[in-house]
Amino acid sequence: MSKLRINIILFGIGNIGSTLINQIIESQEFFLENKNIDFHFPIITNSTVAFFEKEGVGYAWETNFVQLAVPFRVEDIVEFAKENEFENLIAVDATASDELISHYNTLIQNGFNIVAVNKKANTLPIGLYKEIRENLKKYDKEFLYETSVDTGFPVLQTLRDLYNSGEKITKIRGVFSDNLSYVFNRFSSDETAFSAVLKDASLLGFMRSTFREDLSGNDTARKLLILTREIGKDFELSDIKITSLLKEEHLEKNGTLNRDAIDRSFKIAKITQADNHVLRYVGEFDVQKNTLEVKLVSEPATSAIGQLKGSDTIFEIFTQSYADVPIVIKSASACKQAISRGIITDILKVAEKIKNKEAVWL
Repeated sequence: MSKLRINIILFGIGNIGSTLINQIIESQEFFLENKNIDFHFPIITNSTVAFFEKEGVGYAWETNFVQLAVPFRVEDIVEFAKENEFENLIAVDATASDELISHYNTLIQNGFNIVAVNKKANTLPIGLYKEIRENLKKYDKEFLYETSVDTGFPVLQTLRDLYNSGEKITKIRGVFSDNLSYVFNRFSSDETAFSAVLKDASLLGFMRSTFREDLSGNDTARKLLILTREIGKDFELSDIKITSLLKEEHLEKNGTLNRDAIDRSFKIAKITQADNHVLRYVGEFDVQKNTLEVKLVSEPATSAIGQLKGSDTIFEIFTQSYADVPIVIKSASACKQAISRGIITDILKVAEKIKNKEAVWL
């Protein structure tokens, strides 16, 4: 049987994108032998320039990109793919770009499947969200994004499988942010001031030094919205009640962090808990009450959420069949290598669907 050539158009060659290229190049022989799939990267881009190589980039891709990349528009990429008659196209969005998601429909209409780390397409207003789905159906294309909520553990796939089997999901709950998981796991176990934990988190690369976006709860809210939409709920981001960790009294007049105020606030929250409880920042969708919340909670230290360590994340899915016992998916820290492998898993799923479609035509 002839090998299946998959053309990957990679948007974003930062930490995750560059790791993806290197992992696929290094595993190319494995994919050929075990999957009969031949991966190529004919176009790779950062936010402003793209490197076009008809036969696909190789080990020298970084040098070639620096020397040969040129300014581009998405239309240029579509045109290059058409001129070279590329088949089996997968656009991988390894960016956090608002601008790129506005081109998803154009890509789908021109023969591209999509695999995304970028969570923004799935938190668009519901009308735009559904328009992407309508185009996917119309043009018979795939859109996978497991790594937009976790490192690639099958959280979304599990939800889809339960929902599509007719299972009644009653609640989705968990600690979805590895950054905030680290902060509260440290703060709960150590006798360290909250601001000192934040500083350590920043030094370790878990948080931005300004802290404001990380402490806002927006990332947890976006992931919660993606999860709810997977089970057919037409919620908007504005439907989620977000209790930010950052209050007005935690900020100086110039917008910087008032360390004394934030330390005092979280120390009170910590010492006024019940015995053997810990603080955790959770997202929760209660299906029966139809409420979506992102909030700080006091959790029994013996619970699955209470036992989190390091920067682990956790997803609890409560269903009618399992009653009060949730399906628990726990994931380790979201390092670039793990996220990249998660992207490859999605790419392989798309490739298998392409292969199956080709087999039907034969």
